[in-house]
Amino acid sequence: MRRLDGQLLVLAVMNLALLAIGALISGGTFLSLFNLQSMATQVPEIGLLAIGVALAMCAGNGGIDLSGISLANLAGVVSAIIVTSFLDPYDQPVMFTTTFALIAVLVGCLGGLINGLLISFVGITPILCTLGTQMAFTGLAVIVSGGRAVTVGSPDPLYNIGNGFIFAVPIGFIIFIAVATVIGLAVRYTPYGKWLMLGGSNLKAATFAGFPKRAVITTTYTLSGLLAGIAGVIIAARNVNVKWDYGTSYLLIAILVAVMAGVRPQGGYGRIICVVLSAIALQLMSSLLNFGGLSNFVRDFAWGALLLAFLIIGRHDLVGFLFPGGRR
Repeated sequence: MRRLDGQLLVLAVMNLALLAIGALISGGTFLSLFNLQSMATQVPEIGLLAIGVALAMCAGNGGIDLSGISLANLAGVVSAIIVTSFLDPYDQPVMFTTTFALIAVLVGCLGGLINGLLISFVGITPILCTLGTQMAFTGLAVIVSGGRAVTVGSPDPLYNIGNGFIFAVPIGFIIFIAVATVIGLAVRYTPYGKWLMLGGSNLKAATFAGFPKRAVITTTYTLSGLLAGIAGVIIAARNVNVKWDYGTSYLLIAILVAVMAGVRPQGGYGRIICVVLSAIALQLMSSLLNFGGLSNFVRDFAWGALLLAFLIIGRHDLVGFLFPGGRR
């Protein structure tokens, strides 16, 4: 019988509690179909970036990816400039959308690969490497766009990715869940996932055991870049325009989502399903603060305080204390 996962249970209860509180303070409006759809539409951008952060943390050795949102913006800007130069979004909507998505994902993968190679082969500390590439990606996006917003347009296929629905569920949210499911299964059941977690738990032991350390780290950051590229597509689909400074607060929120999900900053443990539930919980909290009429400054303070609180909880394994059967 599998052990109880305390973190998963805590996040599930947290989501239910937030839904109940929202229903109480709003007289039921919080649970309206429109509001639920609106919240689900906003989850994918942060959720995809948070999965990338979580994978980098699981790799251990101080692993983290600070370049996610910068790379997502760069992917959107570069793809928009290239594709609009030879395709009209309204004359060839399917071709335009497909090409735009492919180029954005390719740029994201390339940026992630650069991070992975610098960390695994050059030996740069992950936090310093991704901080440097974050600035480089942002600067490159400013240069190629001239510092202005780049219009992508809203052809139906692209618009539907960010704003459409299938059986009343936002398409962007469906994409997020599908991507999270694939990565979650890969982390849990493939050799890559085992190498990632064991390498994050004890890098020296993994090295002496013959694990492909460099390949695993390079793959991990390339996956993070892939997720940033997909996030860049969804951002463009939702906003019609792409710009180098979109989502400046997303970095803190993505880290907060990963920490809330129980991902160990020291490496070696993390579950993608918990990251998904954590992203949903944070969106519910954000919407509750909006319902309460609180300013963005209060929300930023709340995110910072929440991040510190969950770091303390994770450091002292308070979830493991409450649920001994799920102690890591």
